[in-house]
Amino acid sequence: MAQYRLGELFCGPGGIACGAIAARIANTDYRIIHQWATDYDRDTCNTYLNNICPGADSSVIWKDIRKLDLSTLSVIDALAFGFPCNDYSVVGEQKGMDGVFGPLYSYGVAALKRFQPLWFLAENVGGLRNANDGKAFAQILDDMRSAGYTLTPHLYRFEEYGVPQTRHRIIIVGVKNGETVTFRVPSPKLRKREDNSCRVAIEEPPIPKDASNNELTNQSATVVRRLSHIKAGENAFNANLPDDLKLNVTGAKISQIYKRLDPNKPAYTVTGSGGGGTHIYHWNEPRALTNRERARLQTFRDDYVFSGLKESVRKQIGMAVPCEGAQIIFEAILNTFAGIHYESVEANINDQIDLGSSGRFNQ
Repeated sequence: MAQYRLGELFCGPGGIACGAIAARIANTDYRIIHQWATDYDRDTCNTYLNNICPGADSSVIWKDIRKLDLSTLSVIDALAFGFPCNDYSVVGEQKGMDGVFGPLYSYGVAALKRFQPLWFLAENVGGLRNANDGKAFAQILDDMRSAGYTLTPHLYRFEEYGVPQTRHRIIIVGVKNGETVTFRVPSPKLRKREDNSCRVAIEEPPIPKDASNNELTNQSATVVRRLSHIKAGENAFNANLPDDLKLNVTGAKISQIYKRLDPNKPAYTVTGSGGGGTHIYHWNEPRALTNRERARLQTFRDDYVFSGLKESVRKQIGMAVPCEGAQIIFEAILNTFAGIHYESVEANINDQIDLGSSGRFNQ
């Protein structure tokens, strides 16, 4: 088989899909094609539909996964699901399996059991490793194995793969038991760009003047004054701020609050939630980044139009998987099934966590 029909749960605005459909192996017919996708957010579904599969309205389902009848979905050869990370993120309450979103991975497992795709890709935040003292991650891996898959979980540091952003995510690639192939983690040497500084990502080439989702955020006079005292790479807590501009915060001090980018380094993590002071701030101009600039840090094309109001777009971009990072992993999967060698590295998550009843990655 050279073409793999991909189904997606929790599809988001299409970062994973962008990487999947862009993945290619030179001089072969191996590729991944969209079959169906589903998400609970309407703006997100519209973004996905308009950019990934325009005109194929019925293939993108706007529905809460808990109310979705899997039997209504068509046959697939591959599955992707970036199950919600809210309860595993280090910036959240870290409720893990005890939260509202923690157990939603089980719908991905249910899809694996129903469709038995040849392979799958699942994504979540690095904090998944430690949720519920590591027991949540162990349970998730065991459930995926029980569905009939050999797993290769790895903590991908996407900045090492050329993404202009420090973004660490756990990606689990599963290959159906009985397939005579072994997936290996692609080497960072396969990166799509050499200079992954945020300045180059945002300025080279310049963003077109008519680009969508590029409206500026109105900054208050106080924010402008505060930013004028914060140097590139500094935040509101380590900058030399006048007393009247210091933040009245007790307890933990989040380093990203009013943090300005260092133009010579990858950006810090683009997020989809948070209030004032968390919007990512330009290294030189006294302002937050536009959504289009944020999208560039996530390696979306400039002609990728996000649906919805500005805050909805901000959330969609922050929750996405970087397109170029996803593409590298999907190309490794295609190479694996094509029997083509590619540079790889050892899978690594955290050797201090019990990874399930097998006690190892089951590779």
